[in-house]
Amino acid sequence: MADKRRRYPRKIALRLDQNAARPLYQFSLTAQELMSVADISRIGRSEGGGLLGHQRGEVRRHIQEIVAYLNTDDVLLPNSLVVAFSQAATFRPIDGADPIDDATAGVLSLPLPKEGEVKIGWIVDGQQRATALMESTRSSWPVPVNAFIAEDVGVQRDQSLRVNNTKPLPRGLITELQPEVTGPLPRNLSSKRIPAALADLLNRDPASPFHGLIRRASTPPARRRAAVVADASVVNMLEESLISPAGCLFPYHNISSGETETDGVWRVLLSYWSAVRATFPDAWGRPPAQSRLMHGTGIRAMGRLMDRVVSGLSPGDPEFRDRLRAEVATVAPVCRWTSGRWEEIGLEWREVQNVPRHLRMLSSFLVRAYHQAREATT
Repeated sequence: MADKRRRYPRKIALRLDQNAARPLYQFSLTAQELMSVADISRIGRSEGGGLLGHQRGEVRRHIQEIVAYLNTDDVLLPNSLVVAFSQAATFRPIDGADPIDDATAGVLSLPLPKEGEVKIGWIVDGQQRATALMESTRSSWPVPVNAFIAEDVGVQRDQSLRVNNTKPLPRGLITELQPEVTGPLPRNLSSKRIPAALADLLNRDPASPFHGLIRRASTPPARRRAAVVADASVVNMLEESLISPAGCLFPYHNISSGETETDGVWRVLLSYWSAVRATFPDAWGRPPAQSRLMHGTGIRAMGRLMDRVVSGLSPGDPEFRDRLRAEVATVAPVCRWTSGRWEEIGLEWREVQNVPRHLRMLSSFLVRAYHQAREATT
């Protein structure tokens, strides 16, 4: 039976052969045409915990600002939208058209979905502009589009990260996407791939003391109240321990090959942070406004204490967990996570902020207090 889908839109396009396996197509679409063939893939999690989509959630204020600009008289929108199409999109060179500078003119056909089918495209970059165009008086206004063919959502995520690498993409979204990208990443992103993957596992594993507590870009609104720890705080804590020679996780990370012995790292993380939760039950799991232990500075300062405490123990010891709990408990008398004043650093508990100076002060004090407590018992 013949395919009855109407081949609309059909667009004059320029095929650029940057990549023999994945050409780039340049053409124009109106917002109405774009939304008829492409979806905006918001980031989220499946019931099994898998990452869905790859884009930031809608930012209403930003969209409204774009709409206000589009509704003015003198408008120019030169920035291209980036779209990934499935192989249902087809390109036919114009008869007699010869390639010039590795570019070929032709017609790109984009079939509309039949009822019950998904659209053939996903907006990789420019979802805010696409939404604003639809809400403006210029929904039938042509805008430039760059497109490529990619059935694999991993390729789309990879391109989304690269396209947004120099733009203000939310940090939480970047850290959540990194473990899902299988190809090589820019250096400034790749160093956080393992920490981001570990943070994701800490959040999803029921055995983890952080289970459900880490706030990520994909955290549904209904669960954000319980997700009291910013993922950037956990990722930064893990990264510091993995890449610093003084970090307790450093021995598990092979710098030359980039490989990490995750079983050992996981054993340390579960044991230490379970000990922290057991030592400070009244401070654990509360919003940062009520507990500075869950605050960015609290997480990272306790991470630096982890590097000192674990370095003196053997993770292979059958009593490792019990020993950790005893070691962490030595600093409990001097901690002021939910009330009181940190006399030694001159700050009320609420005054501890997520700034480098307070992080240095708090982590140095905790490490010093830990060593003093050990010396007093020897």
